[in-house]
Amino acid sequence: MSELVFVRHGQASFGQKSYDKLSELGIEQARILAQHWQALGEEFDHIYAGSLLRQQETARELLPLVKNNVSAPETHEGLNEYSGDAIVKIHLRDQGEELQSDFEFGGTFANNEDEKRSFQSVFEEATDRWLNDELEPSETEPHFESWNEFKSRVFAAFDDIMARHSGGSRVLVATSGGVIALALQRVLQFPDEQVIRTNWMVHNSSVTRIRYGSGKISLTQFNSLPHLEKEGMQEFVTYR
Repeated sequence: MSELVFVRHGQASFGQKSYDKLSELGIEQARILAQHWQALGEEFDHIYAGSLLRQQETARELLPLVKNNVSAPETHEGLNEYSGDAIVKIHLRDQGEELQSDFEFGGTFANNEDEKRSFQSVFEEATDRWLNDELEPSETEPHFESWNEFKSRVFAAFDDIMARHSGGSRVLVATSGGVIALALQRVLQFPDEQVIRTNWMVHNSSVTRIRYGSGKISLTQFNSLPHLEKEGMQEFVTYR
């Protein structure tokens, strides 16, 4: 059996002008995971990441775990996350509201805990409408991807990577929560509505493992934080 080992990227820069960059805490989360695995003697045959900066930055911290001294992860755009910006902007436009042009995934909502909760409420409403195919992008919203397009793209990426690597390969994948939630759906066959609920649960730098081969696929671990389950590490456990 071969293995896909998914790592959700470290904490990104939520509330900042550019979300798509690891925070200092996010870099440290990925670094601690790499050190934890090195101490256990973990090795991987290949490493992939989406093209998003937060995914690439996470993968770079994990490179020492990959055999043959690879200098960079293999980029697979099928592993990119959906655009939360586009989904929220279209939803608010439909509600007769607008965000300032420099909005970047929660930037106008992230000043305090009340505003973070307000953003989460808006985001959940937007993704519900996205799942139900109720969002209609305009020509000025080029980054929008329908739910079915996102799901098809990610499933195709899984198929491609598994087809490339068999025979007991161990493949490390640095990606995002929505992609990992779809990996669970692929294995466990739960409904689309549960994918987004699962997405909310995925911790930064968490580990999810899937084994595959001989026409079979199974989940062996989900959302694990072995590198952070230690005294004094609570501040490193984050969702966003």
